[in-house]
Amino acid sequence: MKVTLIAHTPEPEKIVAAAAKLCYSDSGIETMMEGLDEEKISGFVQMLANIGHESPVEHVSFTFGIEGVSRTLLAQITRHRIASFSVQSQRYVKKSSFVYITPPEIEKIPEAKAMFEKSMNDALDTYNALADMLEKKHYEDFTAAGMDEKTARSKAEKKAIEDARFVLPNSCETKMAVTMNARSLLNFFSLRCCNRAQWEIKAVADEMLRLCCEAAPSLFKKAGPSCVRCGKCPEGKMTCGKYNEVTEFYRQMREDNANKSK
Repeated sequence: MKVTLIAHTPEPEKIVAAAAKLCYSDSGIETMMEGLDEEKISGFVQMLANIGHESPVEHVSFTFGIEGVSRTLLAQITRHRIASFSVQSQRYVKKSSFVYITPPEIEKIPEAKAMFEKSMNDALDTYNALADMLEKKHYEDFTAAGMDEKTARSKAEKKAIEDARFVLPNSCETKMAVTMNARSLLNFFSLRCCNRAQWEIKAVADEMLRLCCEAAPSLFKKAGPSCVRCGKCPEGKMTCGKYNEVTEFYRQMREDNANKSK
């Protein structure tokens, strides 16, 4: 797994502070960016967090590159609807061989790992056999209809992998670009940094949060799972029971980022 912060709104905390200033003072558009030194920016951002006013936070966005993850993760992350996704297509990119993601718990058991790897190899063999079979049929159909050989070959391959991909497993590796505004990210972190989140999306969320804390430490000062944001676990009987351990993990993450920036 690799997560990269590709780009973000320039001076994100200043933009948020300016939006807050516009809401709570008689500043005009021409002057909303004026006089915002580091102390005032931090004050505005903290004020918004304290009173729960989150709309100014939507004015800044962050774009991540995510690779080395499974399509199981893709199915989860795209449930966060206030976001933009660009994902490597299995329709246009032929998987004559594919990288797959092995869950850590399967990796720990030799017999389970061997069974899993056999299943992956079987899926790949089936995919390639289906793709070849379908491509041959489509090529014959296209040329019979009068299409030139080069065009027929290209269209036949594309049409073949459209259907052959149905046998590819959820473990198949994918990569994507993801953009979220900061308010959506705060919600994403509260859900996906939780210990009860699936292991892969939690690992991605933790790395996204670490990068956000580097780029905008004041804005993401209280970001993390719900217990970190609220001061207590909201999961009731479903709690992981590790509140102190969880809060210490995210406190240490912020401390490490602060030390790196010095």
